[in-house]
Amino acid sequence: MTSKAKEKKMRRDNESSVSEFLLLGLPVWTENQGIYYTLFLVMYLTTVLGNLLIILLIRLDSCLHTPMYFFLSHLAFTDISYSSVTAPKMLMNMHTQSQSISHSGCISQVYFFLLFGCLDSFLLTSMAYDRYVAICHPLHYTTIMSQKLCFLLVTVSWVLSCTNALLHTLLLARLSFCGHNILPHFFCDLSTLLKLSSSDTTVNELIIVTVGAVVITLPFIYILVSYGLIGATTLKVPSTKGIGKALSTCGSHLSVVSLYYGAIIGLYFFPSYSESNDKDVIVAVFYSLVTPMLNPFIYSLRNRDMKGALGNVLSRGKFSP
Repeated sequence: MTSKAKEKKMRRDNESSVSEFLLLGLPVWTENQGIYYTLFLVMYLTTVLGNLLIILLIRLDSCLHTPMYFFLSHLAFTDISYSSVTAPKMLMNMHTQSQSISHSGCISQVYFFLLFGCLDSFLLTSMAYDRYVAICHPLHYTTIMSQKLCFLLVTVSWVLSCTNALLHTLLLARLSFCGHNILPHFFCDLSTLLKLSSSDTTVNELIIVTVGAVVITLPFIYILVSYGLIGATTLKVPSTKGIGKALSTCGSHLSVVSLYYGAIIGLYFFPSYSESNDKDVIVAVFYSLVTPMLNPFIYSLRNRDMKGALGNVLSRGKFSP
């Protein structure tokens, strides 16, 4: 047994288990809480309403019943859920000046945060494959990207995400938290909880690294390879129209991929070893609140098809009896 494990065992033997955790929230001055509360409330409402608009438009406009928008509708639902795991509790704590969250509530928050975060990763990968087929194999696009394959990709994404989240949550649930219940974060972050635990977390940390390579690193590498092939295909027949089409089709997706994976890889694979947890909290705000809010604008509201669908829906509502 390592010295770290012995120390944690002594803490566990000498202290009683905690029934709740205290979330310290964002690293901001108390007098600025009102400003940040308003800011994050607006961001959360924008995330929910913007992504709901995407789902509504895709469901109502038959022109958007294509694989690309099928994945986008699922991504929009995932972004709403992803933000809803952390934002409402954070906003409630800021409004009521309460910091507590129950032990079971904390474990549940970890599960759903991992579930929707992982699902985001797999959906972005599926969208990259869709764009690869559309540009590199346009004549066979309809045949390859069949309805059956699209449903299969989404189903597999859900199954893998649920399995990943359940694995981490079960390993977390077996740990003891004796006496130390203060989390320097605005939600129950897995890595922060592991630092707080009085149990040996070697297995948990090993699973984070190995499984993280499967659900984060491998999809990211696949996306980069897909875009490399897309770039090579585009350059084979260089034309202003072809390059413009590729950029308009893939530019938004690649931008969000860079923001999303860059933040997560930087946080979990290059963690901060200083006593301050502020950097981790700020990065977590970025990928859990900012990125889901930007997705409607980056993906859809600058998209000609989505603008046309919005115009059609508004026209129907305006002229309907």
